[in-house]
Amino acid sequence: MRVLEPPDTHFVNAAQGWLDLSNPREAREELKRVSTAAGNLPEVIEVRWQICALEQDWTSALALARELIRRAPQQPGGWLNQSYSLHEMKRTQEAWDFLRPLVKRFPKNCTVAYNLACYACQLGDLQEAKEWFHRALDLRGKEEIKKMGLHDADLLPLREYIQAL
Repeated sequence: MRVLEPPDTHFVNAAQGWLDLSNPREAREELKRVSTAAGNLPEVIEVRWQICALEQDWTSALALARELIRRAPQQPGGWLNQSYSLHEMKRTQEAWDFLRPLVKRFPKNCTVAYNLACYACQLGDLQEAKEWFHRALDLRGKEEIKKMGLHDADLLPLREYIQAL
């Protein structure tokens, strides 16, 4: 498999920097400088997905997530991006259905558990949401996940429960 090399690494890093500054337009300009050969590498597709996510272009984001899955199925990023895109498109049941089987594939991935907690909560299954939230706590650490959960709109129905943890 081809790896990202200079100068393409510099363009991808610069694009990521622009994303950190919430500037998707400049990030997109940096990615235009990436060589054609590197344009379909997972690292580049991931940044393109981040640009679409920042712009809330969830249809394009979903297509990029699926491309990332096709090119790097062994990495959780594409799968997580796919489910998140679906959730943002108000297709939360699909997001759940796609992400739930990945627990066996990525059992130590905290984001899988955390996102499942969010989706279960939004689907109205608060007991299931609590179980996935606790799994995320176990994987990453109580303080970090609790802080995230208290500020996550998807977990609003569990706010009091999370505060009491």
